[in-house]
Amino acid sequence: MPRNTPGPRSGPQTPEPGPGPQTPDTRGPAAPRGYRAVFGLREFRAVFAAHLLSLLGVVVSELALIVLVYDLTASPLLSALTFALGTLPYLVGGTLFAGVADRYPARRVLVTCDLVCAVCVGLMVLPGTPVAGLLVLRCLVAAVSPVFTGTRMAALTDILGEGELFVLGRSLLRIVSQGSLLAGFGVGGVLLTVLSPRGAITITVATFLCSAALLRFGTRDRPAREGGGAGLLRESLSGARLVLGHRRLRALMLLFWLPPLFIVAPEAVAAPYADEIGVGPAALGLLMCAMPVGHIAAELYTGSALRPRTRERIVLPLAAAGLLPLAAYALTPGVAAAGVALMVAGASSAYVIGLDQWFVAEVPEELRGRAMTLLTAGLMTLQGVGMALTGLAAEFFPVHRVVAGAAVLGTLCLLPLVAEVRRTAPVAGSRTEVRDGEDRQVPHG
Repeated sequence: MPRNTPGPRSGPQTPEPGPGPQTPDTRGPAAPRGYRAVFGLREFRAVFAAHLLSLLGVVVSELALIVLVYDLTASPLLSALTFALGTLPYLVGGTLFAGVADRYPARRVLVTCDLVCAVCVGLMVLPGTPVAGLLVLRCLVAAVSPVFTGTRMAALTDILGEGELFVLGRSLLRIVSQGSLLAGFGVGGVLLTVLSPRGAITITVATFLCSAALLRFGTRDRPAREGGGAGLLRESLSGARLVLGHRRLRALMLLFWLPPLFIVAPEAVAAPYADEIGVGPAALGLLMCAMPVGHIAAELYTGSALRPRTRERIVLPLAAAGLLPLAAYALTPGVAAAGVALMVAGASSAYVIGLDQWFVAEVPEELRGRAMTLLTAGLMTLQGVGMALTGLAAEFFPVHRVVAGAAVLGTLCLLPLVAEVRRTAPVAGSRTEVRDGEDRQVPHG
């Protein structure tokens, strides 16, 4: 998220006590660089481990809950609704409760969110919980998630600073998120062969509790970013108004949101497409894995091999052209060709590393938690909308044309947005601040 020009604020070169970021000493010839430097920080290791545990737990519980609801109701609609409820409440939670991320100390917010999720999942395990109760609890967990994620993103700037370490730390968390999609469903499937759905869900309670313990005892207690004089709802909505009312931030936010809206199309209709080209479940699994594999490989390369300035230079070209490989679906490709197209499209997501640099440099510190929460909420919501719209279109048009059409339509939407991001780029030596929804260029000290 930091940006090279103007240079972002960086943390001290040696660990010091206090609330500021801790940056490892990089003056020695053998000092760790890249991702190794990020893992050299004890607080980040705690955040990383908590992220990994909670992600695996969430993925396993999602799969188990879908199976449980289907076992109780024999209703494909309710089973699908259970999955959809994982993304739809993000918009509500991320908009109405975003003020929590700045109003209260980050560690307290993160631990509380984990405990709330543990309680909700624990209630799902109770044999007497009805299906309606399961769906309500699923919504509560999903509504808490954007607050947790936004607070953690903002807290990373305290732990890692706004510079290179923050960008690489965010990158590692994204890589873990993509990897969880590959490993989590596999682990969940194995667990469901030896445990009941409720038994598998019980594991998620433990992962949330372990995550809470890691964050409570592995990170520092830093003060809140704001005093919180206004009401929580007003503060949350005010933050959204300030972010979306600011031309540069709005353009950057949309550049995070729009590509995922369209790039989910092939995953949303992967099963119908496999049926269309006459392949079985094994080939379907390969198609589902291709895009995350491309994303992980490209992000690792971008974070470890490219300099910050180079990452910034590739943001707009990758964002503008990243969907075009999916246009190959117009030719109804086989598994191998479709897999290559999906991997290349997934690799284009590496533009987010440079975009992170720009975004964190634009957001004032006192607004950072709300901005990050809104970013997460919009991202997850639009992915769910993209899946729903893709499925709707596939009811009326051949699947391969739907995916190709999403690639073309998405590219046409992104081109003017990329031009807007380029137009709003600040001049060297200045930094844009957000005050009352106005753009003001002030010297960056």
